[in-house]
Amino acid sequence: MEQVINELLETIMSNQLNVPVLQPILDSVSQLPMVGLIVSFILWKPVFALLICPGLSTVGILLLFFPWIERKLCARIQWRVGPREIVPWLGGLIQLIADTLRFLFQEVIVHRDAHRPYFLQFPFLSFLAALLPLLFLNAGNVMAIETPYAIQALLALVCLFPFFILGLGWASNSRFAFIGTVREAFMYFAYEVSFIIAVLAMIILFGTSNPMLMADKPWGIILNPIAAFTFFVGAAMATSRMPFEIPEADQEVAAGPHVEYSGIAFGLIYVMCYEKAYILAGLMTVLFLGGGSGPVIIAGLGELNGVMWFLIKTVIVLTTLFVLRTIYPRYRLDQGLNIGWGVMISLSLIALALSIVLVQGGVI
Repeated sequence: MEQVINELLETIMSNQLNVPVLQPILDSVSQLPMVGLIVSFILWKPVFALLICPGLSTVGILLLFFPWIERKLCARIQWRVGPREIVPWLGGLIQLIADTLRFLFQEVIVHRDAHRPYFLQFPFLSFLAALLPLLFLNAGNVMAIETPYAIQALLALVCLFPFFILGLGWASNSRFAFIGTVREAFMYFAYEVSFIIAVLAMIILFGTSNPMLMADKPWGIILNPIAAFTFFVGAAMATSRMPFEIPEADQEVAAGPHVEYSGIAFGLIYVMCYEKAYILAGLMTVLFLGGGSGPVIIAGLGELNGVMWFLIKTVIVLTTLFVLRTIYPRYRLDQGLNIGWGVMISLSLIALALSIVLVQGGVI
């Protein structure tokens, strides 16, 4: 048993996050028996990736601030005020705290026709499933599970999202939720094929599906801008961002598969959209924007440089996704399907052909 513990400690210490500026503090803390062990465990790269970045802490902070940022940014672009009812002199900054308290303490109503066990389980299962792709997403040299098939695993987990969303509508057993569920299913089928082909084009182009190795390659958006555009539009469809907010058409009869949910159940579904947006923005950063590479390297930060540049690029992609709602009106369902099965499929196949030509031509 003691040998197993020693081997585990050796593994942890051999894969620590290198941050030179913090080294004097870490050396001092390491003298404290339990505290030093806890700090070493947190700085172990797989645990750091899971708990800090790109994992739970980063997701939590973005979920706390980005809905407010989205509302204020879109309001300014459209010459509106944005949220300011809660403490106006702070510009509505704590609006999300008020929303969170409302979600937490509002009654979860289960109507009599719902499939009760599934109705209550699917929001929590959906929220947890949306976190799983973070295991295969890297921020620089920090990654929870490093595998040569990380992109395929991440993509497979992303493609599981529709099952949980469709489960929400089925568990509601409501005609209005059913309409939103059917719309959601149509949109998923419309974008997923072209989305997967765009990712496949980049795997062929880079010659690897290990995201840790992709940072050493030229930026994918320069090598294959068609694949980048297809991926970005597919990400907007996957997260139901404008102009593809088709299942949640509030002005119409249906408001999406989650129309019957309230309280914390609706809150989990609400933040799941931001989880998906963060994961897909991070994947776009890895595939097309050089991952954790950046023009400026701060020596004292060490491997945190990759984390910093990953977050900066991901936030830029997220902001671009959110700004779409200020510019484009919502498409009708038939228009969205025509784009997915027509233009998107064509562009993804062109992107795949371009990647094959570049590889065969020895460009990369």
